Amino acid sequence: MHEAAPRYQLPQGYMPASTAYNVIHDELALDGMSRLNLATFVTTWMEPEARQLMSETFDKNMIDKDEYPQTAEIEMRCVRILADLWHSPEAKEATGCSTTGSSEAAMLGGMALKWRWRARREAAGLSTDKPNLVMGANVQVCWEKFCRYWEVEPRLVPLEDGLYHLGAEQAAQHCDENTIGVVAVMGSTFDGSYEPAEEICNALDRLQEETGLDIPMHIDGASGAMIAPFLHADLKWDFRLHRVKSINASGHKYGLVYPGVGWVVWRDKEQLPEELIFHCAYLGGDLPNFALNFSRPGNQVIGQYYNFVRLGREGYRMIQQACQDVAVYLSSEIEKMGPFQLLSRGTDIPVFAWRLKDGEHKFTLYDLAEHLRSRGWLVPAYPLPANLEDIVIQRIVVKQGFSRDQAGLLLDDIRRGLEWFEKNPAHVPKTEGSQFSH
Repeated sequence: MHEAAPRYQLPQGYMPASTAYNVIHDELALDGMSRLNLATFVTTWMEPEARQLMSETFDKNMIDKDEYPQTAEIEMRCVRILADLWHSPEAKEATGCSTTGSSEAAMLGGMALKWRWRARREAAGLSTDKPNLVMGANVQVCWEKFCRYWEVEPRLVPLEDGLYHLGAEQAAQHCDENTIGVVAVMGSTFDGSYEPAEEICNALDRLQEETGLDIPMHIDGASGAMIAPFLHADLKWDFRLHRVKSINASGHKYGLVYPGVGWVVWRDKEQLPEELIFHCAYLGGDLPNFALNFSRPGNQVIGQYYNFVRLGREGYRMIQQACQDVAVYLSSEIEKMGPFQLLSRGTDIPVFAWRLKDGEHKFTLYDLAEHLRSRGWLVPAYPLPANLEDIVIQRIVVKQGFSRDQAGLLLDDIRRGLEWFEKNPAHVPKTEGSQFSH
């Protein structure tokens, strides 16, 4: 090419396919390497057979269930598999669907909570103009979006130093007659910890005994819903708790599928109000639909089913255990380095975080993040949310494809960074905004 490719308007002519490919391929080389991205929860590796199946089904529109009945059947198989995994009392006739990710799935779960709350209030002749949703300040931003878009007051319970997620008593204290539900997170975005779903359920039981308020729960299992069944089978967080009415998960996180696919499952049909379901006839037949998106590729659903069939319970357990082993090893080695204080150790989901110990340091975590980025590693540094925003942390997400050998290389690079900061006292520590943040 004798001139730059156009960027902001269509060119007058066209170019050969190979030229267009190389122009874009070369530009994308400036991106970070996805396999070294320890910031993202999203899957960055799948088996060649899964990639082939997904490439063969890019062209199938998930919404066209009449035209692609077997893809639709596979979607429902996945829903039933998840319902069974999460102990749904109606697993064989599960109510749920695939989505583009946990954000959409969470919003569908939130909508169902709001509609059911409103129906109860209207039946009792009470006002419906002040709904609220109780959750920790550590929730993923999708929940704040839900509250803003659907006009629900977000009751964000502040974090406390030493408690970086929602506590049971704090959750109950923030509930009132206008609370549509409580969100418990299985695997906090900030430190990977599980919120105490069973304790929250028990606290809400006590609240009902005292006040008569019957508050449902939604479990945001974006990551943990595909970890806990395999690594913490005795932990009660799912439909075994009577207040849990819906659960969302990201298939493209620890479901081990490329983005983007999510899932939402309701406890039973009663939890999904019929008025939220649209019946579309123009695609052929009566096709019930409950989603924010309409057209989307079916290949991620196929990728999810491939993993379910290929791995089974034992395969998932082995992979998730391997990830957790690497996370625990990394966290213990980072703790031994001296300047770092762990917030979590990777013993819930394979995610852990640390902060600098109190005292004077010749670097900040933003410096360390930038040093690691120069070596290709993406390890974010960011402040905690309101009430603890003065605390800056770093977090590592261990996923399938990140080996113990790679963990050793990362540790070597962290040690080199600490040595460099020690030998360069004139270095000016960087502050928030100098590095990519959460």
